[in-house]
Amino acid sequence: MAVEKATILKKVKVLVYTKNGKGFVHDNIPYAVKCIQKLGKENGFDTDVSDDPAVFTEANLKQYTLLIFPSTNNDVFDTDQQRLVFRRYIEAGGGFVGLHSVTGTERNWQWFKQMLGGTFAWHARNQKFNVKVIDPSHPSVAGLPKVWERKDECYFAKELYPGIKVIMAHDFTSLDSSNPADAAKIKEYSVPFSELYPAVWYQQFDGGNIWITALGHDKENYEDPVFIKHILQGINYVAGQFKKLDYTKAYADSRNTPVRY
Repeated sequence: MAVEKATILKKVKVLVYTKNGKGFVHDNIPYAVKCIQKLGKENGFDTDVSDDPAVFTEANLKQYTLLIFPSTNNDVFDTDQQRLVFRRYIEAGGGFVGLHSVTGTERNWQWFKQMLGGTFAWHARNQKFNVKVIDPSHPSVAGLPKVWERKDECYFAKELYPGIKVIMAHDFTSLDSSNPADAAKIKEYSVPFSELYPAVWYQQFDGGNIWITALGHDKENYEDPVFIKHILQGINYVAGQFKKLDYTKAYADSRNTPVRY
């Protein structure tokens, strides 16, 4: 499948942020970075890459249409001031794209978990299973298989946020449950869903536009034209929602300021 050029991304600048906290670090991150940089060259958007939380100042973030966190995990900020800067960027209308284990990021920050749509709970072992498009009208799944058999990790979350709008869903009935322990885990973590579980979603949250895909564990995914198309269309979607940053709408004065719904 050829990756068609995105139409919205001219004059767009993105920050790809790759810092991980203590714990597991995915080996796919350098491959995701190279993939996004290549997409930038092919589609006319500029890409900065950093693993330094010092980039989170209001003056610096003002240059970006959206931020991309590829398989980040655990605490990725050094200070609550950096967290506040991130939050206020979203409140000002910034965009956010998260890939794969991003749902394991900042697990102790309630606002961030709401922005993501949930926080990591467990994943089944890496295997082939089916992912189904349940919102074919969404541009981030245009041209993707309606039932996408892929080798990946089926992620389950906790603290699911009710504002998310699901685009694709894991068909967890297609997971290998021949091992009783695996079957029990799948049953435990899929509750209250019966067959399908959120895999890709978007939302408008606290002023910003968010797009998350839980797919993309293997580094080889970032050389797969179908998956690359999926990422490009997610980036393109968020960029298309962007108007301009308006910090008069940013109201938080701490990382835990109550959300103004």
